Amino acid sequence: MTSRRARGRGVRNMARAAALAVFLCAAAGAADARLTRIDITRIESPAFGGASFGTAGTYDRLVGRAYGEVDAVDPHNGVIEDIHRAPRNARGKVEYATDVYILKPHDLALGNGTVLYDAPNRGNKAALRLFDLDPASGNEPDSGGDGFLLDRGYTLVWSAWQGDVLPGQGRMTIAVPAARRHRDSEITGRVRAEFIVDAPVATLNLSSGAYTGLTHASYAAVSIDNTSGANLTRRVRESDPRAAVPAASWAFADCRTVPFPGTPDPTRICVKDGFGPDFIYELTYTARNPRVLGLGFAATRDLISFLRYQARDDQGTPNPLGGAVRWVLMHGTAQAGRFLRGFLQLGFNQSEDGRIVADGVNLHLATQAIALNVRFGQPGRAYGQHEDHLYPAAEAPFAWASSYDPISMREGGLLDGCRATSTCPKIVQTVSSSEYWQGRMSLDTTDVHGVIDQTLPPMVRIYQFAGTQHFPAAVPQIDVCQQATNPNAYAPTMRALLVALQDWVVHGIEPPASRYPTLRDGTLVRADPASFGWPAIPGVRFTGLKNDLAMIDFGSHFRPFDESGQVTEPPVARHGHDYLVLVPKIDADGNEIAGVRSVMMQAPLGTYTGWNLRRAGYAEDELCAQNGSFIPFHVSQAERAAAGDPRRSLQERYGSHGGYVSAVKAAAEQLVADHFLLADDAGALVAQATASAMLGRPPVPASAHPATHGRR
Repeated sequence: MTSRRARGRGVRNMARAAALAVFLCAAAGAADARLTRIDITRIESPAFGGASFGTAGTYDRLVGRAYGEVDAVDPHNGVIEDIHRAPRNARGKVEYATDVYILKPHDLALGNGTVLYDAPNRGNKAALRLFDLDPASGNEPDSGGDGFLLDRGYTLVWSAWQGDVLPGQGRMTIAVPAARRHRDSEITGRVRAEFIVDAPVATLNLSSGAYTGLTHASYAAVSIDNTSGANLTRRVRESDPRAAVPAASWAFADCRTVPFPGTPDPTRICVKDGFGPDFIYELTYTARNPRVLGLGFAATRDLISFLRYQARDDQGTPNPLGGAVRWVLMHGTAQAGRFLRGFLQLGFNQSEDGRIVADGVNLHLATQAIALNVRFGQPGRAYGQHEDHLYPAAEAPFAWASSYDPISMREGGLLDGCRATSTCPKIVQTVSSSEYWQGRMSLDTTDVHGVIDQTLPPMVRIYQFAGTQHFPAAVPQIDVCQQATNPNAYAPTMRALLVALQDWVVHGIEPPASRYPTLRDGTLVRADPASFGWPAIPGVRFTGLKNDLAMIDFGSHFRPFDESGQVTEPPVARHGHDYLVLVPKIDADGNEIAGVRSVMMQAPLGTYTGWNLRRAGYAEDELCAQNGSFIPFHVSQAERAAAGDPRRSLQERYGSHGGYVSAVKAAAEQLVADHFLLADDAGALVAQATASAMLGRPPVPASAHPATHGRR
């Protein structure tokens, strides 16, 4: 049973947000920190060769830099780690400068009055690739995709928030200061770096990891002497004991041109025999100069507040969107979604003068927190079963509604702060199946023991895309996994849900009811091999492995409720204080039965999972990053019987090509009726099925394929 003292601590955590809100509201009028200058250095009008988009007409491209300053003593900013140790300007403020990129209707009056802010993922733009179905749309978009967003009149805004992203290849960057001690002396501290490679390599940046590397700045080692406090270990599986790599076998050095021990370098590491793909390498060392990365929250708040509310900057430069912004939607994919999750949790959806920043937020693939607002933060790290398992990301509260967590003995919810200041947005949370196996998504909707479903606040909707992986594979491939990766696409549903979020914010039209696995309907279950019901598919190994969670002790200077503070390295997992992570239930084919079931799930060509396992030589049988699996059905009954596959063949399911097209059409029509698919996209999917080579029909030449939406 939980002690009265522990419950008291939880109640005090709940009261903290309300007390802070009162103080913030009282101080709002005195706020002095702000965006001080916006410098647009490039204007292209029109941006896309004169192409006209819907009723919005032509679009302009604006590229530049925004400069701001933050008052360290203002309570709106007090949660930013090391803000009090950041250098000050002559006005006593902490400065930052961030890249800004805007696509806006040339005539703003023709737009829909809505800014869609797309938080970059590791400095990269994502919205056009995701919503406009344009995989070639990169950091310098040159076509407007298929026109989905621009046809609807959105003003698209990007700005940098991640202070360790390096420039190059169009990545967006933000300059934030390093924290300093008294008398301008350096701050040092312990840093832990984890290295996983897919091919042998001799030299890595200290920032290198499963999702980081040459694009991220490293924390330099205080000393290149690896015998004085620096330690390198390796292990095959995350749960294996660590084996020390002798100091004579590695160095803080660059061995790319000079053989080991290479050229000394405090930002790189070289291993004598090379890093091997079968291991997790873990380095702990003393580093210098932690960046005040939490300024990324303030910079985003201040830029959007300026574009929404201000007429001009301190130099008199007009707001490029002045007077045209009525609503703001925010979107973040994966790591960027985790950034927006922290943005909401830490109260940054309230501007410094007390007004709401964003009216609606789509958090996509973001089930955990982010290691941004910590000293020596590494926000490029993730939270996998195999990769980055012990970095800050999975600390209570997990759910949107307030609840008590008897494991951490904390009480609260992700929306406590914005509720206290009446600045909560409408929220659409969208997740793939991989978020259950790797991202512990069930903890967002159940109690910590997996006994009851949490009740969602009325301003929150959650949609799970059944049978999908984190990022759908353009083409299924094996790579380092045992099975081919999963191509089940969710972008068409993302488009429909963005329209629904817009209608919810602007017109008050309720979006579709949430769809995700729950305990009450029996679709959220344990992954135990004995009871999960995985079909005995030849050549497929199912172990029930998922990314379990034990409470992790990051030391007494870490503030887990705020995902802030200072991390003691290495952290310690307190096994015996474990959360119950559950996964979606499956049918006889191994396909999930709950959530939003796409056309591909309702007219399947195989089994689509949110999990995959690593193959031999790459930490065999560990989860294979954020990949799912695609295991195709056999074409005929004879083929599947010969293979011993219990799943019905394509011919048994559909009979003929026409039967398959009919199944696709029925699924598409139902998704349109349920508001999970737009009519244009439904037509495109049916046309794609009609033109396919499924069950003997010769494929239609590519030149005859219908366009998916509008233009390319």
